[in-house]
Amino acid sequence: MDMKLEVVVVPVADVDRAKAFYEKLGWRLDADVTDGEDFRVVQVTPPGSPCSVIFGTGISTASPGSSEGLHLVVSDIEAARAELADRGVEVSEVFHDAGGVFHRVGAGGRVPGPDPERRSYSSFLSFSDPDGNGWVLQEITTRLPGR
Repeated sequence: MDMKLEVVVVPVADVDRAKAFYEKLGWRLDADVTDGEDFRVVQVTPPGSPCSVIFGTGISTASPGSSEGLHLVVSDIEAARAELADRGVEVSEVFHDAGGVFHRVGAGGRVPGPDPERRSYSSFLSFSDPDGNGWVLQEITTRLPGR
């Protein structure tokens, strides 16, 4: 049986602020539904993604800003950085990991610039939403077998 990731919940403190931020990223607004004062769901989808992100009121007990390591895949990390910066997002410089495997938590082991060999899966950048939920963009130009 196929199982596909469809929605990721991101905990936020201010729903309207989060909505404005994600729309500023160019993400599609799919829904903004309210059912009384204690329940609101906003769904947004990154361009080209089959998985959406939801946030709101009454949908999670997680602390606002507690999500980290949310990954988005791009085919050109430098173009993605330029686009985010043009949209006014505070974004890190492009980096690769000192060990060459995968990025570490926080800024530890970050080496400035894309992977010197431009290997797929090896160049990154990061940004956070207004609550501090951490996003990582990863450059993938050639997928691993079976992906």
